[in-house]
Amino acid sequence: MSDSLPVDLSAARAAIAALLRAVGAPVGRDPELEHTPERVADMFVNELLDGYRVDIRGLLRDGVATSEPGLVLLRDVRFTFVCPHHLVPSVGRAHIAYLPGPRVVGLGTIVKLAEAYAHRLVLQETLGQQIAESLCEHLEARGAAVLIHGTHACLSARGQQQRDAAVVTNAFAGVMREGRERDEFFRSLAAFDGGSDRK
Repeated sequence: MSDSLPVDLSAARAAIAALLRAVGAPVGRDPELEHTPERVADMFVNELLDGYRVDIRGLLRDGVATSEPGLVLLRDVRFTFVCPHHLVPSVGRAHIAYLPGPRVVGLGTIVKLAEAYAHRLVLQETLGQQIAESLCEHLEARGAAVLIHGTHACLSARGQQQRDAAVVTNAFAGVMREGRERDEFFRSLAAFDGGSDRK
C-alpha cells in the first residue's frame, strides 16, 4: 500500500501560479514565466514527490531464496530529496547494507527503495531509518544499515549559506544496531575508502 493522497495536478499548477504572484513575480509579463506553474507542479508530482505512490511492501515482496547470509552492501546510491521545512531539493548518496534473512532482492530494487523514500518530503535523519527498517520489516532482513551524505540547499542557499557544508547520518535496524554486525558494515566501507565514511 502506498502513502499517497489523491493528486490534483490542476490545483498544484494553480497554487504555484498563485505563489509566484504573491511574491511579486511578473507573471503574465515575463514570457519566461508563462509555463512555469505547469513545469514546477509536474516536477513535484511526477519526479520529486512521486515516492508517495510507491508500494514499499510490494516493492520488497518478491525475491530469491538464499542460503548465503553474508552482508550485502550497495554503495553510492545517488538521489534527490526535498526538505519538508523549506521545500527545496537537496542531493545525497547512500551506502545501504543488509544481512539477508530468507530472501535477497535485486540491487535495482534497493535503489528503487531508496528513491521511493527520498522522493517524499523527508529529513535526511529520517530517510536512512526508513530504508533500514523497511529492509527488516518487508524483506525480513536480519539487520540493515544506511549511511547518507547529503548537501542541503536549505543550508547552502539560505540562512547561513554554508555552501560547502555536508551532513552525514547513520541509521541501523535489527541486529546491525550494535555489535560485530554493525562493525562489519563500517569495515566493508573502509575497505574501499580508508574509513572516511564513518560518522
